[in-house]
Amino acid sequence: MSRIGKMPIALPKGVKVEWEAPLLKVTGGKTVLSRRLHPSIKVELAGETVKVLPADEKSESGRALWGLSRTLVNNMVVGVSAGFTKVLEMTGVGWRAEAEGQTLKLALGFSHPVSFPLPQGVSAQVDPKTYRITLKGADREVLGETAAKIRALRRPEPYKGKGIRYEGERIIRKVGKAGGK
Repeated sequence: MSRIGKMPIALPKGVKVEWEAPLLKVTGGKTVLSRRLHPSIKVELAGETVKVLPADEKSESGRALWGLSRTLVNNMVVGVSAGFTKVLEMTGVGWRAEAEGQTLKLALGFSHPVSFPLPQGVSAQVDPKTYRITLKGADREVLGETAAKIRALRRPEPYKGKGIRYEGERIIRKVGKAGGK
């Protein structure tokens, strides 16, 4: 029995959940998220709570995907009610970032500026003093994927620590080449 899967999901005010197997639709505020769940998973709506259950207790795939499906549904509910944020920090001399609508313009020490188009549902804010990039969105999966793609433009390197990293990410530094004979 899944410890995560059997926990009910409490719905905040203003969040509606619609279940038409296998499609789950979560609406809240101005945001609508939908996801196709595996056929071996079913969703029960009971007032202000949602329960995710395996369609058949003896089904291996249903039990294996039970906790994952519950977490995905919970992320949808939290996303439409409060949203998610990811913060990226830039470390490099002369590096800059600027948000213009749905594009993020980055100067990362290359010979040319990099324009990164943001996917629909993800917005970016840049602090003009520290150039910290704050990404916001309702879909946690798309937000994390976008942050990873931005980080991949200039990964943190272990010798000088330059690069784009997540807030709070610890980079293990290496000792440089020793001068000598």
